[in-house]
Amino acid sequence: MRPDGTMAFRDHLAGAHIPDAPISCIHGLFELSKELNHGLILSDIIESPGHRAALNVLARDRLCSALNVEPGELIDILGWAMNNPTNPVVVTEAPVLESSATSVELTKLPIPHHYPEDRGRYMSASIVIAEYEGQRNVSFHRQFLRDDTHVVARLVPRHLRTMVDKARAKGETIPIAIVNGCDPVVLLAAAMSFDEHIDELTVASTLHEKFYGKPLPVVQLDNGIQVPANSEYAMCAKITLADDLEAPYVDITGTLDDERIEPVFEVESIHHRNDPIFHALIPAEAEHKALMGLPRAPTIKSAVSQVTECHDVHMTEGGCGWLSAVVSITPKTPDDGRKSIEAALAGHRSMKMVTVVNQDIDVADPVRVEWAMMTRWQPDRDTIILSQQKGSSLDPSRNADGTTGKIGYDATLSPNEDPSPYISVQ
Repeated sequence: MRPDGTMAFRDHLAGAHIPDAPISCIHGLFELSKELNHGLILSDIIESPGHRAALNVLARDRLCSALNVEPGELIDILGWAMNNPTNPVVVTEAPVLESSATSVELTKLPIPHHYPEDRGRYMSASIVIAEYEGQRNVSFHRQFLRDDTHVVARLVPRHLRTMVDKARAKGETIPIAIVNGCDPVVLLAAAMSFDEHIDELTVASTLHEKFYGKPLPVVQLDNGIQVPANSEYAMCAKITLADDLEAPYVDITGTLDDERIEPVFEVESIHHRNDPIFHALIPAEAEHKALMGLPRAPTIKSAVSQVTECHDVHMTEGGCGWLSAVVSITPKTPDDGRKSIEAALAGHRSMKMVTVVNQDIDVADPVRVEWAMMTRWQPDRDTIILSQQKGSSLDPSRNADGTTGKIGYDATLSPNEDPSPYISVQ
């Protein structure tokens, strides 16, 4: 933490591997990452003199270590912050404004082309801050680098897409900021989604105050959008009335997502810190799964807690940090396992599979979870299968109409049973 109580993306890069020579952001960063088993990397970039790129920064273990919390504790803090938003503090001077350019050349930024199968260079860790009709939304959207002044962004049918549809119906554009290189508390808040509108920057401010002792500082850009003051990059932009082709793109499942016609963003100016560091997240790797999956765990835990005592939730690696979870409970009635399955699936509607276990099972240990299933679960008695459910667009096996089947495994012990035959002595 800095003397003024703030934190920045660059403060989380200690111990990074630094190559001896600049690396290309066109496949080079990706190839080096694979060689290093996707360890933390900080590198100069051939295509972007004066800029660096960092990747594999915020995998689950590193993220919890940086914030000095255990995974279960972080889930509870995220859930608390969702229910206790606070306003950021507006400042007039900020590191992100140290260098500014109205002559926009996005191709000179270290925007990576990781997978050869991708359409091209993508911003995968940049957040979009939008304001329209008095509401602010902060969210992640992958952005394909189309040319020096435009990106094409995938907008799933959530709050920002609703904003865009409403604005376009009136022939209006939406002012936005594209922000890269934020502190992890901002990224975690941006990855949250809510049924009702909640300003994610207010959740980020609560998290910032919890971990660093001060509200989140933000600074206003020329188009009126406020951005985290300690970010590495902040781009003034607008969501235009035009669309263009987006994808193919390797998403969190490690499979190619479909080509779609998506909105075009026009970048009007670029601000960045001196010696800026671009967050070059690799899709489908641990960092991607942590940032997407961790903010889902509190909503699942909250839903399950409505029916029984819930201790922990783990979004699994095999489920891509998105499609599968293991939930730990203490059943109070024989039906609590089944009720917990239904509640968990309702708490994260993109989820396809949930396994419910007792508190003695480590939800993050797949061997122990499978052991619980093999010793405490009967397939014909303890399985729930649902058909024609809302599926995730990230699931390539979903039905043509977007629906999917869902499954839940109840590997808990009934409170009416003698637990002694089911307890591991090791």
